[in-house]
Amino acid sequence: MTLDELRRLDPKKVGSWPVLPKLTLLLVLLLLMIGAAYYFVWSDQLTQIDSERAKTDQLKLTFVDKKKIAVNLPAYRKQLDDIEKQFGALLRQLPGKSEMDALLTDINQAGLGRGLQFELFKPAASETVKDFYAELPITIRVTGNYHDIGAFAGDIGKLSRIVTLNDISVGAAKDTLSMDATAMTFRYLDEAEVAEKRRAAAAASAKKGAPPKK
Repeated sequence: MTLDELRRLDPKKVGSWPVLPKLTLLLVLLLLMIGAAYYFVWSDQLTQIDSERAKTDQLKLTFVDKKKIAVNLPAYRKQLDDIEKQFGALLRQLPGKSEMDALLTDINQAGLGRGLQFELFKPAASETVKDFYAELPITIRVTGNYHDIGAFAGDIGKLSRIVTLNDISVGAAKDTLSMDATAMTFRYLDEAEVAEKRRAAAAASAKKGAPPKK
């Protein structure tokens, strides 16, 4: 069809148009309908589908992770049991409150047994309380020869209870050597102390979260 023939087409009499213009008009209307449907309906649905697909992928990953955990659960339980046993063994190396005096005596005897002289043996005025144990530092100064001081440090490490030597400083003292150090001792908290610590922590947490007084 020529351009003049298209111009002579009457839009009010579409039924009388030739086949080609009719098909063209139908195609344009179809495209407009598809575009309107996509803009007003399908675009939101496609976005929702993409969102649900992302959720599905995340759920698949979560399922795989949990499946791995479930498969390895017996190994994890055995590992946890081993850790608890190791923790119990370490905890047994910490003295109780009633055994601290004996531990201090053992430290003192370890030095005297090596022929050292204690010029200072001063436990701290108070303990530092942790989650399940307490620390008590002891400031010490001993004098003796090099080998005896070294043997004393070795004996401290061999005590049945855990004691560490920190902040060690060795210097000359007349014809001998002197060693300044902090002997850190540890003891476990008994059930009453642990319960009291938990009550104090709960009270502090409740007080922190309480609304301010008017």
